[in-house]
Amino acid sequence: MTADGRFPGPGTQDADSPAEATAPALSGAPGSTGTARVNASDGVTASDGAWLRVHPASPFVRGWVALAAIGFFFGRDIFERSLQGRPLFEDGFAGRVPWLVAAGGTVLLVAVISFVLTWYFTKYQVAGGYVRVNTGFLFRQQRQARLDRVQAIDIVQPLLARIFGLAELKFEVADAGESAVRLAYLKIDEARQLRATILARAAGIGEDMENPGAPAAEAPEHPVLSVPPSRLVGSLLLSDQSFFVVVGGVASVVLSAVTDNRAFYFYLIPAALGLAASYWNLFNKGYNFTAAISLDGIRLRYGLLDTQAQTLPPGRIQALKISQPPLWRPFGWYRIQVNVAGYGLVDNAGEASARTTLLPVGTLDDAMAMLSLVLPDPGTGQPAEVFGAGLTGLDAGAGFTTTPRRARFLAPLGWRRNGFTATDTALLIRSGRWWRQLVVVPHQRTQSMALHQGPLARRFRVADLVLHTTAGPVVPRLTQAGLDEARALFDAQSARARLARTRQTTEQWLRQVAPQADAGAVDGQDPPSAPPGSDGEPAVPTQAPPRQQQEGPHHG
Repeated sequence: MTADGRFPGPGTQDADSPAEATAPALSGAPGSTGTARVNASDGVTASDGAWLRVHPASPFVRGWVALAAIGFFFGRDIFERSLQGRPLFEDGFAGRVPWLVAAGGTVLLVAVISFVLTWYFTKYQVAGGYVRVNTGFLFRQQRQARLDRVQAIDIVQPLLARIFGLAELKFEVADAGESAVRLAYLKIDEARQLRATILARAAGIGEDMENPGAPAAEAPEHPVLSVPPSRLVGSLLLSDQSFFVVVGGVASVVLSAVTDNRAFYFYLIPAALGLAASYWNLFNKGYNFTAAISLDGIRLRYGLLDTQAQTLPPGRIQALKISQPPLWRPFGWYRIQVNVAGYGLVDNAGEASARTTLLPVGTLDDAMAMLSLVLPDPGTGQPAEVFGAGLTGLDAGAGFTTTPRRARFLAPLGWRRNGFTATDTALLIRSGRWWRQLVVVPHQRTQSMALHQGPLARRFRVADLVLHTTAGPVVPRLTQAGLDEARALFDAQSARARLARTRQTTEQWLRQVAPQADAGAVDGQDPPSAPPGSDGEPAVPTQAPPRQQQEGPHHG
């Protein structure tokens, strides 16, 4: 903890970093008149807001499955004959060769033409405060996203795209059921350049007056942590699913020995296959996981075959959950998951899980370091004691209000663990005796609340308080709180949320938390870039808003 009561920072950063590393954004943010662009072919810039095309190899990278299907359809018979030891060509094949070649050539030509048309009619533009993508030949479609409403930007590189040096950009907005805009594919350097431009505009950095129309350079970053592969493998082997599979295997062996029926062993086959597939997916997604902090947000990189780079602008995380399974406790490992608008509604469950994981497995110091990036101002002068009690405490210390003793029969193991406390900036909810969880919800991210009380809860005069945020793996729910305490928290949290929303919003976050950064960019000066805990000024993403005063309970 630093002298001003903030979380300790992940490290230090050179305070003399050049101003070019944090170059201002292009014009075109809301309220501006011009638009700058980077030409995808020659790398020069222009200010006319013209439409640009993606890389010519993009349709082939996306449609390689169609080409493989064509090859399989025409070569399947030859392949099967070679495996069976039969002649590769049957009698009379020579007479059909011209027709087969003509059919195959026609199908291949149609596929290539469709690829070319797809590339030709796929264009994108960054202008007027929006990023727009036009697609489609017969059925035209335009998708757009406001730059100052972009929740996160991901750079995705499937294996084939990595071979060609290409990358896909995914722009997430608050109300998108899937990625609002998907731009595939660009050269990796151009993708990073475009991401830096979008994030600079979303942050609210103004245009460089000495070089109008110049693209924003990628902001420098400071590494925070990385997850060793050995720890990742250990966390998978000690996961809950491994425990239940082992228990199921032991039960199958015992039942087979008792009943003298070997059929129980067959139940292990699908379980083993499913476990292996799950292990591979988690290992592939979590391999080489690294986290860094930059002026444009929290940067996450991970992936073995398909790599992904996420950038989460500060303040866009709606809720955070730190969890610890029982088998991880001897090693002191924790997992952090978050709710980000747009991330919780991804159709692919595996992809959604990877994109909402802020830390797949880490030590207590790692968890605190990541928490300091999400919540730079903990709102209390004793963050180590308060958040430490939320993760490990079993009593009512550090200001936590727990389930009253009269309701211990409803949760005989967890009634002293379940509890809540509120700092000036966030509400903390802890739960679980064996599967420990700490949920952190910034006050300004509280969208609505509800009190739930069933028949047994009425009998013991307790209630559950549910906080509503965006969809995701984190479900903020305070269980079995005393009825009077739950009502008081309902009123107080309403007041805190209303006050926090008037003081901080997500749009143009850099202008709000560090107005001098924009002025410094315009005047050619270096904006603050040192992370909290360093000898220099705090980094812009970790600059805390003014601490709010606690209000008495009243209805919001």
